[in-house]
Amino acid sequence: MVDVTKQIASVERALRTTGDDGGELQVQTLAQTYPAGIDDVWSATTTAERIARWFLPVEGDLEPGGRYQFAGNAGGEILACSPPRDGAAEYRATWEMGGGVTWITVRLTSEAEDRTRFELEHSARTADLPPGFWETYGPGATGVGWDGGLLGLSLHLGAVAGSLSPDEAAAWATTDEGKAFYRGAADGWAEAHAAAGADREAAARAADATYGFYTGAAPAA
Repeated sequence: MVDVTKQIASVERALRTTGDDGGELQVQTLAQTYPAGIDDVWSATTTAERIARWFLPVEGDLEPGGRYQFAGNAGGEILACSPPRDGAAEYRATWEMGGGVTWITVRLTSEAEDRTRFELEHSARTADLPPGFWETYGPGATGVGWDGGLLGLSLHLGAVAGSLSPDEAAAWATTDEGKAFYRGAADGWAEAHAAAGADREAAARAADATYGFYTGAAPAA
């Protein structure tokens, strides 16, 4: 059993639109506080052996300038890496998948000796999104996937009760418990989408489409 309700409520989700020299960016942010010291959370999120225990197996050089590849998923380049110092840490990388390039930034902030805030920021150029993709799925398409990653990290660090290995995740998505998780995550992104200015009905439709994508199930009538 996984404490789905607690996990969904523990994650902060936000969406904003900004710009750089390459054009408009859609920036999604997820944050959660974990019951572990910053050095432990840093190890869990930067060490290949530990990443494989809660996310996916990863190969490559996990150092600035090095390239990495997750099994059956994204790869990219490590752009910067600042280990814990004075209660903060950060790393940045490209997130390359299906021929497209987006960017991730992970920030850690120590809130106490045994509490660390984890924040993940994922940025994508609006012009690079497939036609109709944003209108159909909204931010949940990638946001819900990251919610799954934060769930894995939560279980690994003991933030929520339960057990779920990366190998079990795909099958778990079709269980009642898994469907409840993806429903909650999709709805959470609908709220973030609406808070960023989207029409609420459009955001809800996008959440329904995202839920169906991740679970293969139609939303309840």
